[in-house]
Amino acid sequence: MKSLALTSRGAFLFAAVFLLIATVVAIAAETPTSLAGVTVVDAAKAKSLMDGGAVMVDARVANEYAESHIKGAKSVPYKEKSVKAVSYNPAEDSFDVAKLPSDKNAALVFACNGAECWKSYKAAAAAVKSGYKKVYWFRDGLPGWKSKGYPVE
Repeated sequence: MKSLALTSRGAFLFAAVFLLIATVVAIAAETPTSLAGVTVVDAAKAKSLMDGGAVMVDARVANEYAESHIKGAKSVPYKEKSVKAVSYNPAEDSFDVAKLPSDKNAALVFACNGAECWKSYKAAAAAVKSGYKKVYWFRDGLPGWKSKGYPVE
């Protein structure tokens, strides 16, 4: 009977630890709702900005972009190896800011796969750090764009 009690306790402990880890991962997976130096926009504002000449920057990797992307978006992949958290280390990642427009006053809208995707958050932060003045973050990304029925390629 003692071994059964230990097994039950062990199973309970395993389940509790698993639940704690799953909760932490779920919390960490969601991007913040703001980013210093960046204006967060919804799908309608992102489309309006694009219609006004802003460059939509798709920060997802090339195969994701090839599968489907916001019509007219420019692929500038953010290659992410850092943690998905505000405290990430950009030195662990790769993002070619030279692929962004040379005009630091150009309006740039960054997007990726929605609120759980950190690539556009990190790419927008890199743009601000590089001196871009009109940086927008479309946090809802491609899923938010599609939900409005806006054009994709």
